[in-house]
Amino acid sequence: MGQDAATFSKQTEQMRTGGGFIAALDQSGGSTPKALRLYGVTEDSYEGEDAMYAEIHKMRSRIITAPDFTNAKVLGAILFERTMRAEVEGKPTAQALWDDRGIVPFLKIDKGLEDKADGVQLMKPIPGIEETLKEAADFGIFGTKERSVIHGANADGIKAVVAQQFELGMTVLAAGLVPILEPEVDIHAATKAEAEVILKAEIAAQLDKLAEGQDVMLKLTIPTEDGLYNDLADHPRVIRVVALSGGYSTDEACERLARQPKMIASFSRALSEGLSKQLSDADFNAALGANIDKIYRASI
Repeated sequence: MGQDAATFSKQTEQMRTGGGFIAALDQSGGSTPKALRLYGVTEDSYEGEDAMYAEIHKMRSRIITAPDFTNAKVLGAILFERTMRAEVEGKPTAQALWDDRGIVPFLKIDKGLEDKADGVQLMKPIPGIEETLKEAADFGIFGTKERSVIHGANADGIKAVVAQQFELGMTVLAAGLVPILEPEVDIHAATKAEAEVILKAEIAAQLDKLAEGQDVMLKLTIPTEDGLYNDLADHPRVIRVVALSGGYSTDEACERLARQPKMIASFSRALSEGLSKQLSDADFNAALGANIDKIYRASI
């Protein structure tokens, strides 16, 4: 289906100024069994990868079609590649999100992390990235998400992470999509606060090199110093700064986020906390609605 200019402009404006958060529905191969266990679907109830992905798609479809999952509180949703290629109520997932829920669709494009070096984990190579981005654009995907991890205040490592993020971001921009750059800082890092100061400076330097129209989003760990990323949020090349929960409990993540005036949430586990396959639709929708409301309040 692809994006027309008017839709792209409307989606950009929603991401730039809308009140709400981004739902992360992008658990991939390694994290899917855990996500399903939390949802009350154990490994002995499905056989093989296809059956596993069918179960997680049923869970995601149930979330996407729930009454409270609309752009009143959810601005965007990040999808896994298989979810993008699947359908919700007879429509490709991205189209169902935008047409029926008013929610901007994103695609997770990283293929996982390299081993730790210089206190960081860079992204693994992404074979066929141009083809994937073209397919994403054809499906009506607005943007992408790509994650690497920083484990401490190692200036060389952080510089390498940010350089790689922006290099991939330029490839995404060239395909007509908006990248969410995600250099996560490990919440358990002994030098988390120091790492975040270095990270902010590296990101700012890269943002200053972007030309007008090369606009990106940032997905960052909630900083130790409140308001640290306000300047990044105000940068003319930044559409929005969103926060990852990074292993904090929902309550702690929301409480920390509420102290960041210019960040909104992009949580995954917090969104599906307490949901299970065994719940009636009424109870499922009520539990999801409560999670959405909690994350929304922290984001505004």
